[in-house]
Amino acid sequence: MTMLLDDQGVAERVLGHIDHKTTDLGDAVWREPVENYRSLKRFEAERALLRRTPLAFCPSAALAEPGAYVAHESAGVPLVAVRGEDGVVRAFRNVCRHRGMAVATQASGCAKAFVCGYHGWTYGLDGRLRFVPDEEGFPGLDKVRHGLAPVRADERGGLVFITQDLGGDTSLLDDIPDLIGADNALYAAREATQEVNWKISLEGFIEGYHIRATHPETFLPYGFDNLNLVECFGPHSRVTYPFKRINKLREAPPDNRKITGLVTFVYHLFPNALVTVLSSHTNLVILDPESPTATRNVTYAMTNASGDEALAKAKRDAEFVGNSGAAEDRAVVQAIQRGLASGANEAFTFGRFEKAIVHFHRNLTRALSG
Repeated sequence: MTMLLDDQGVAERVLGHIDHKTTDLGDAVWREPVENYRSLKRFEAERALLRRTPLAFCPSAALAEPGAYVAHESAGVPLVAVRGEDGVVRAFRNVCRHRGMAVATQASGCAKAFVCGYHGWTYGLDGRLRFVPDEEGFPGLDKVRHGLAPVRADERGGLVFITQDLGGDTSLLDDIPDLIGADNALYAAREATQEVNWKISLEGFIEGYHIRATHPETFLPYGFDNLNLVECFGPHSRVTYPFKRINKLREAPPDNRKITGLVTFVYHLFPNALVTVLSSHTNLVILDPESPTATRNVTYAMTNASGDEALAKAKRDAEFVGNSGAAEDRAVVQAIQRGLASGANEAFTFGRFEKAIVHFHRNLTRALSG
């Protein structure tokens, strides 16, 4: 059972840190070998782990109605998730069982069936092979055995998770809290490849030790440097970034304090996804490793409330974040990537201010060695 602080607990702890000029601290320092960001062998081991681990694939909101589907690669494998006529989400390898063509060629859409664009083999939303043109040309064809190859799909906390290995351990999902609700309306989805190792990109999301140095004119005027709450649950974590305006809660009775709009939450869902809950919008960010030096970022943007006004606020919020602090973070991680081969560091040192990163590397190391 996931136990995270409620609004009142977050407010109390943040205000205490402000008063005492403190922040949450980890229990240890971690040294991660630089070779683990460069090694092809390590990269292949990480992708193998991703294929046997439940990974966030899309928000449930992207599959809002029967026939709605989302298709993209995950750990190098083309996949498609679709909501069936019975309301159940199912997922398959996005590959025709005839000659291997993708059956869903768009990133998203709504369909009554999947029709291969090469020869017209047709599959139902349940993955069953329904129709083969000129079927007499395939004597003895067993349609049951030639349905789309299934992978496991689970819905938790408003997200769809896919496990490629049908025998994979899905216990990671037991700790997932409710993250995306009915009011979180999906309004944008995009993919972009960044020339950086996926772990370097991830690390930049889950620590606030860099705010003053990296974001002196964008985030720092509204927030704090090196003042965060870090809560770990299972292999996952939640990092809280408070805004200075949280101080107005001092005037409210402790039991009535609400923190909506006063903090940013960044949930790291082990191993490679993040849910960022900002003032007016929420993002699901999936960091899909393509090589030791390239990561495909799949991002879904959602409102934090329903209605046209909420949508306008979400877009303004996202524009500010994307055009300012996020651009600064991209520049930093790209510079780190360029420096990997310099020989300056045998290992990166993550200190007690970087608790969530240490938690991630501990769990990744454990998972790879298990």
